[in-house]
Amino acid sequence: MKIISIVGARPNFMKIAPFVRAIEQYNQTHNDATSPNIQHILVHTGQHYDDRMSQAFFDALGIPAADINLGIGSGSHAEQVGNTMIGFEKVCLQEQPDWVVVVGDVNATLACSVTAKKLNIKVCHIEAGLRSGDITMPEEVNRLVTDRLSDLLLTPDKLSNENLQKEGVPDEKIKFVGNIMIDTLEANRDKASTLQINHIIKANLLDSDRAQAFIPLLKEADSAPSRDRGSYALLTLHRPSNVDQKEVLETILHFLTDEVASEMPVIWPIHPRTQKMLQNFGLWEKAITCTNLFLMHPIGYHEMLRLNMSASIMLTDSGGLQEECCVLGTPCLTLRWNTERPVTLKEHGGASVLVGNNIERIRKEYQKAIKAGRVPQRPELWDGQAAMRCVKAIVEYQA
Repeated sequence: MKIISIVGARPNFMKIAPFVRAIEQYNQTHNDATSPNIQHILVHTGQHYDDRMSQAFFDALGIPAADINLGIGSGSHAEQVGNTMIGFEKVCLQEQPDWVVVVGDVNATLACSVTAKKLNIKVCHIEAGLRSGDITMPEEVNRLVTDRLSDLLLTPDKLSNENLQKEGVPDEKIKFVGNIMIDTLEANRDKASTLQINHIIKANLLDSDRAQAFIPLLKEADSAPSRDRGSYALLTLHRPSNVDQKEVLETILHFLTDEVASEMPVIWPIHPRTQKMLQNFGLWEKAITCTNLFLMHPIGYHEMLRLNMSASIMLTDSGGLQEECCVLGTPCLTLRWNTERPVTLKEHGGASVLVGNNIERIRKEYQKAIKAGRVPQRPELWDGQAAMRCVKAIVEYQA
């Protein structure tokens, strides 16, 4: 059996790492005539090509170098999808795989699933069935198209099963395997907990001259890496709905600098897109000079996990961090009006609250969250063993 799996952007890397390891383990334990040996080819489309955004994650997570790198790079959605389809078609024609495995909801996921199906190659989608209900999100389009085309849909939670069933997907195509992202969290939790927060800050601050001012505030968090909360907020922000309009981004920035940063340090690993928009809108000076706001380069997986372990609160528009906060128990304000991961919300037992970009709602939920305790939650099958269930589901698949 020959499987090609696809990574394109940073969210994919945390999902593919345990899948690669599970294939290796499967081959070690299934090497007789009754069980097919899996030949695996890893294709990196190159959607994230910056070293801090890509290669550093491969190294940290122990992902082997991609067998094939399409080198797509940046561009509009149409350019990325089109160029990926052109490049990936050549790979499929040359390799003739039995399966193409795609993960998540990035442009590479859509492009490679469409290309594979046009060549009559079976497609498996890991993290299938997630729905935000917001068709204006490019990721929602990617999810809908990929799930419609996939032969095997591997879901992270039972709410995702229900979404697919409502859309008419036959039950035999759906397999509930759990959340593969949590495999990565569990495999890396111990390593992350050994990192010193002050070292993370010092190594990644955009303005290294400010490191000394911040480090003394983190001693308490460093002394209790996974049990207690440190006195800082953690922020990520990158979605167009939050950063592409000046009035929205400016309002969020003012809340951070004038209210959150007045109470505690705010650690902000800043996405290149967000930095660019702050500069374009004339807001960069306010951000970089705020006394208690610490802007950092994009950081590695272990560094982000370590910061999340001890944060008083997470403010984010990242779906993956919602999931991590759920398992770690970090109070999470999700800066979106909807989420494709409702299992992480408080009403479903998680740690996250949807606040959108309405400052009154953000302020209200922020005050609640900083008073709340850390309450880890673990949805069904978020047990660190999802990747092997994915491999077995592919091997055992019968059309």
